[in-house]
Amino acid sequence: MKKLTEREEELMEIIWNKGPMFVREIIEELPEPKPHFNTVSTFVRLLESKGFVTHTKFGSSYRYEAAVSRDDFSRSTLKDVVDRYFGSSLKASVSALFHEENMSDDELRTLIETVISQRKKSQ
Repeated sequence: MKKLTEREEELMEIIWNKGPMFVREIIEELPEPKPHFNTVSTFVRLLESKGFVTHTKFGSSYRYEAAVSRDDFSRSTLKDVVDRYFGSSLKASVSALFHEENMSDDELRTLIETVISQRKKSQ
């Protein structure tokens, strides 16, 4: 999966949260100062060229919707981080999170139970 810039990810968050939208509706969701219509339109078309959104034509306007789910994007991004920064070692990445976040014993038990439960469901 291709990477997103910070602005592209911001626009995707809006589309993921609100569903199919026209560019003007996306602009309404952005904080002040609002970017120009053409700027947002260009970013949305870039998202489409990267395969993240699709469009439906309504007269002379286009309504954009997510072509990639937030979950799929999150998993792909996490896998990229694990591969790039932890040598593809899930153990090393979880260990780093454990030490960085100072997880309590209860949190660690809950995490282990969750992983075991998900593993059983996928088998």
